[in-house]
Amino acid sequence: MTSKKSILIITLITITVFSIVILFANLFSSFNQPQVQEKLEVYQTDIVLQAAEFDLDAVIEDDDTAEKFTYLRNNLSLGGQTPYVAARSQYLRSRQAAKKNVEIFNQQLDKLQSATPTNLEKNLAEEQIQQEISDEDLFIDKLNLRLGILYAIDSNQAVAEATWQELIQSSDDRIRKTAIALTQLWKQPPIVVDNAQTLIESQLNGWFRYHALKQLYQAQNQEEQLQALTEQEQVSAQNALLKLVALTSIPIIGGAFGVGLFLFLLIQLAWKKEQSLIARNYNKPWSAPWDGLVIWAVLVIGFFFWGQMLLPIVLGLLGTIIPLNVAEMSIRGKAIYVLGNYLALAAGGLSVLYFSLKRFFPLDKDWFRFQWFGTWPLWGLGGYLIALPSVVLVSLLNQQIWGGQGGSNPLLSFALEAQDPFVLFVFFFTAAIAAPIYEEIMFRGFLLPSLTRYVPVWGAISISGLIFAIAHLNLSEVLPLLALGIILGMVYTRSRNLLSSILLHSLWNSGTLFSLFILGTGAN
Repeated sequence: MTSKKSILIITLITITVFSIVILFANLFSSFNQPQVQEKLEVYQTDIVLQAAEFDLDAVIEDDDTAEKFTYLRNNLSLGGQTPYVAARSQYLRSRQAAKKNVEIFNQQLDKLQSATPTNLEKNLAEEQIQQEISDEDLFIDKLNLRLGILYAIDSNQAVAEATWQELIQSSDDRIRKTAIALTQLWKQPPIVVDNAQTLIESQLNGWFRYHALKQLYQAQNQEEQLQALTEQEQVSAQNALLKLVALTSIPIIGGAFGVGLFLFLLIQLAWKKEQSLIARNYNKPWSAPWDGLVIWAVLVIGFFFWGQMLLPIVLGLLGTIIPLNVAEMSIRGKAIYVLGNYLALAAGGLSVLYFSLKRFFPLDKDWFRFQWFGTWPLWGLGGYLIALPSVVLVSLLNQQIWGGQGGSNPLLSFALEAQDPFVLFVFFFTAAIAAPIYEEIMFRGFLLPSLTRYVPVWGAISISGLIFAIAHLNLSEVLPLLALGIILGMVYTRSRNLLSSILLHSLWNSGTLFSLFILGTGAN
């Protein structure tokens, strides 16, 4: 072994140790981070409540259309419960989860304040955690505001008043005044406080705003306003019903096709065996001219070391010149920051990949293959259809394991809040174009084929899929991403075209963003 190679190995071992320590620290720290699942459930619950108000006789005259909407409306129960009972249960679960998040953030804040000396990085971290606590407190207040209405509609006035009473000490003055206004409105006889309508319209939406305004107009005997409100509510309810159709049609219809396609492939495998589609190239390795040292260097230096150590240091140094407090950025600023951070990650990783493989050029035609003509769209679309039921089933199991904790991609929260077309475009470009291209080049284009030098193709698919899942640094997402990574690997090894796995990856991320956009629009 040459001295140059020995130095390289020692350097790689050192970098690997540091990378592994930081990697597992980030993974385990994500264990105490909340997921966005509970908030997603609240958004969907609000839409279901709104849709349940739909009056077919008032809006639809066509019998066929009315029959379809009747079926949808009658099946708006969750877990065998009516939408109203299910909504109350969901709100209580979400409130409990949010309170747990506040406890976790307070523990993190106490640990941070006692463990490290004061510096700019510590101050920014404290501000970030304090902002998280403030956001969770506000979320809890909004849940209580709406829970009170759910109880009041169910003629449980005592519990409604007790729920609103918790908001009297709210740090948000608008929340506090709205709670007082609602408490007075549901008294017998009702009392209308000053600015009640303004408070209701600014702090509530959808089903909750409708019922609060209905109570207000009834207390004021405003028949015309009540009639106009009812008509407006029917339009909103129909829109909410259409949103539910949009949210469920892709996973249900696509998942059904995916199950059918999966069964077809299994039958074809049993019938045609090695001549079947799923058996194509199933055991055909790539010819890798480089050894494990190159694989090791690209993976550790190009992905983990650059992404988890060097890039944060660079951003930290940049922050001393241009203060970057992400928590205080506008949603546009956050979108641009996320995109810039990801492009820097991709640029560093691809640079390491290029210079590591440069001495092996020209590569065999099977490496990093982008063949624009062929069947790659069918492979990508077919893989997506199979991924729908597969990843969804794993995700449902995974949610039971983690119970709302384990972290999540911060892009999900940003996308849920974003209704700005520019922000949505930036998020779409990041998640549906930049991420699929970079990650497929690294994990399917380089890592998976390189591993076939040492393990069978199925082993390379599994290992590359696991590393792909771990690289996202969220414990709660490892199992679903492993399932997705395996399907991506299957599609790439069978098609031998990176465009197929890039398309699958892009469709998956686009579907997620579409669902978040629909949920983010909420109930009007």
